[in-house]
Amino acid sequence: MKKRTPISEIMTKNVISLKTNDDLEKAESLFKKNNIRHIPVVSGKEIVGMLSYTDLLRISFADAIDDYAEDVDTVVYNMFTIEQVMAKKLITVSSDTTIKEVAEILAKKEFHALPVVDNEILVGIVTTTDLIKYLINQY
Repeated sequence: MKKRTPISEIMTKNVISLKTNDDLEKAESLFKKNNIRHIPVVSGKEIVGMLSYTDLLRISFADAIDDYAEDVDTVVYNMFTIEQVMAKKLITVSSDTTIKEVAEILAKKEFHALPVVDNEILVGIVTTTDLIKYLINQY
């Protein structure tokens, strides 16, 4: 296992993102369509927040199996904006941060994804799943 491997080796580079003026229905659709759990929120190319699927579940019935769940979600989603639901105090890493350093940050914090930012521009996202896949590939 290489000790100085940069996070750019395993991060997702084609990041799916949201804008602050997008709605929560779009967010739910992106989560489900792309089978992801974290979406950076951007203003231009600069990251301003992070929305997780868990954040969405806290305010909705997104996983309800009932026929009326979609109608309920729409009503609930119209009550909130992405800015109200997203995490705003973010820890970011640069693309040359080592995989070990990222793993240490994620192990100490209560979140499972970090935006990768170079020169204030979002260039990727790295998740605990990325780290697990990397570890599996080492064996």
